[in-house]
Parts: sequence; structure tokens; C-alpha cells
Amino acid sequence: MFRMFVNGNPFRQATQGLAKGSLITGLFLIGFGMLVFILRDLFAFIAAAIFFMAGFSAIAYAIRLFILQWKMQKDKSAYREGVEVHFENNDH
Repeated sequence: MFRMFVNGNPFRQATQGLAKGSLITGLFLIGFGMLVFILRDLFAFIAAAIFFMAGFSAIAYAIRLFILQWKMQKDKSAYREGVEVHFENNDH
């Protein structure tokens, strides 16, 4: 059990681990690049679908906020007795 700690060079092991991780990452990136190059239409369709979904989500969120703001403006029960709201005027 202690042989690993006594006989091993920690800098060599760290460098070897870093080299292995870099090699695997490089191969993964090359493979992903080839996949995108070969299936570019599919990836373009997927990216377009993600942008459409994000756009519709943003529109739905905006509509919800407009409705909430409209309901808050109509609702008079939000008034509290004895509470004052002050806004600072920073027009220096």
C-alpha cells in the first residue's frame, strides 16, 4: 500500500494524467467537429429549434408579466394602511 506513495514520482504521474486527459479531450473535439461537418443540416435544424423554443418561451414570459402587471394595477387590495413608499430622486 505504501509502495505507491514511496516509489512513485508525483510530478510524473500528474503530467501523465494531464497528457492523457488532453489527448482524450482533443480526440473528442476532433470527433465532434467531424460529426458536425458531416451532419451540419441536422445540427443547424437542432440549433434553429432551440432558438425558436427560447423565443417562444421569452414571449410567453413577457405575456405573463404583462398580465400580472395589469392585474396588479386593477387590484386595489394591494394598498396597505400606514405604509409609504419613497423614491429617491438622483438628478444631481
